Amino acid sequence: MDTTELLKKVRKIEVKTKGLSKHIFSGEYHSAFKGRGMAFSEVREYMPGDDIRNIDWNVTARYNNPYVKVFEEERELTVMLLVDISASGLFGTENQIKKHLITELCAVLAFSAINNNDKIGALLFSDQVEKFIPPKKGKSHTLRIIRELIEFKPAHNKTNIGAALKHFNNVIKKRSIAFLISDFMDENFNDPLKIAAKKHDLIALNIYDKREESIPNIGLVNLVDAENGNTITVDTAKKSTRNAYNQVFKDRNKTLKSLFGKSQVDSVNIATGQDYVKPLMQLFKMRGAKA
Repeated sequence: MDTTELLKKVRKIEVKTKGLSKHIFSGEYHSAFKGRGMAFSEVREYMPGDDIRNIDWNVTARYNNPYVKVFEEERELTVMLLVDISASGLFGTENQIKKHLITELCAVLAFSAINNNDKIGALLFSDQVEKFIPPKKGKSHTLRIIRELIEFKPAHNKTNIGAALKHFNNVIKKRSIAFLISDFMDENFNDPLKIAAKKHDLIALNIYDKREESIPNIGLVNLVDAENGNTITVDTAKKSTRNAYNQVFKDRNKTLKSLFGKSQVDSVNIATGQDYVKPLMQLFKMRGAKA
């Protein structure tokens, strides 16, 4: 991809997602992801309705008039995007592949973070960590992350979520907000997930395509695993085959939901071709209600 084409793609994503972050998600994001606590801001005159526990008695005695201490939320947070860039992300049947959906979601989250003056960083992984972008503030840094998501070519096809989580735990020492964005075509990452969830505020965005949920009756079809190259021939004319295919999807989602619940990881499922505003808003509002 040449520079001109890349910049056009970055600009297109920026225009679409920046507006969403600013006008739709700004309040929900702020409510969903709280700061580290309350810090003293200033002293002002007491007004009816103020909490008397916040009266500053020294200042009150000095001016012979009641004054209260004002506290503000310590907002600055570190937000990390843990992004699965394995080969299964190249699949999609709804005029959008999973990789493109993931890129848009990352852009929305990144712009939401910088709108709230938070730091944003990214860790791109396949079956190894392919690229680590340390968290920083600012629009130019956010655009760099978007460029990498569009242009970066992973060296490997497979997925190892556990290895990515272990690396994340090692490099980010301070508690952060972490979005794990993947189609979760992997196994045996239970322990690293639980450890990461205890150390950080971890949220899982489970990306899927509706053809992974069900397959139509189209006769004999070859299905290729993009990550290992294996091919199987499936007779979709058989109802039992279609039912079994759907059951595998349901079982995998049930297992993931149970794992996320036990690990206290908030999660949401988002499909390619779907309007992702609604599920993200629901996620933010749910977290805001719990705070």
